[in-house]
Amino acid sequence: MADKYLLRVTAGPSYDPSSHQVVAVNSGTPISIQSPLCSAEISVRIQNYRGLPRGSPSTSSYFSHPPHTHDQYSIGFSFVPHRSINGKSLVFGNDFDHPIRDRIPPGFNAAFKIVKWAIDPGLEGDVYAEKPYLYGNALSSINVLSVGPNVGKEIIQYPSAGSLGDEEAIIEGGFEGGQEIREELHIPDNAAARQKWFLGGRDRLENWQWDEGRLYKADFFNPYLDFNQFALRLPGFSLKVLGYLGGEDYLRYVLKDIDTGEVLFVIVFTLLPNDQDDDGNAKTSQPGKSNAESNDGPPDKPFEPRAEDLD
Repeated sequence: MADKYLLRVTAGPSYDPSSHQVVAVNSGTPISIQSPLCSAEISVRIQNYRGLPRGSPSTSSYFSHPPHTHDQYSIGFSFVPHRSINGKSLVFGNDFDHPIRDRIPPGFNAAFKIVKWAIDPGLEGDVYAEKPYLYGNALSSINVLSVGPNVGKEIIQYPSAGSLGDEEAIIEGGFEGGQEIREELHIPDNAAARQKWFLGGRDRLENWQWDEGRLYKADFFNPYLDFNQFALRLPGFSLKVLGYLGGEDYLRYVLKDIDTGEVLFVIVFTLLPNDQDDDGNAKTSQPGKSNAESNDGPPDKPFEPRAEDLD
């Protein structure tokens, strides 16, 4: 059963888990991240959330906003680049440090075609590689994008940057001079039209700059990935995903410069057994025994959920 497991969400400035902090899902309070490439604030919202920290709200008022009543999750973030990045170079998506080809579930190729057709035509990747990845250009993959003013390097220097924490959904467009930047490049005001516009040619991506010191707000969401049941639910097609992956990094999102390989930030959704404490450590089940002795298997064996447990 899926209720045998808990979800933990962490985020940090690099792939190194030791640099991550736990995200308080549905709390309305974003976490702050400083990386060599950006300053960022990140909020994660998950409908019907069941995870760490224990006692987290199961939902968010975000999902009461009319555009999001059917969405299953949201990754909302503000970021200020510490150097300018060309539009063709910034990508958002998933990657892994290890091969997953032997754990790809039946039906994945069909699901990927549906995703490319119905959700993100710009998504590219190789799930059979030694280090699998699925990336989309940020300008066409991010669902909502708002362009703000130049604020220097620290998000906190601009008061409204904290708006991610008040459960107000980010709105497509611009503010404090950001709208003028969009208009100069003839970028559509509508979110879906903007995504389609940036798929219309490499020159449109190259003409865009993620400006050093400028504040951007973004939201990535969809109704298809159900973290409560660990399943991908596409139109006319359902696929259990996370039970096949194994290891610790079950689903990792990254915003990165694809040309240099530099990471702006990383968000990791990890599936853990239900007996974990808020730090993600196994509780000692018997007095006098260590965590390693009270768990099945050696302490260095990565936790791997069984697919039948996720039914």
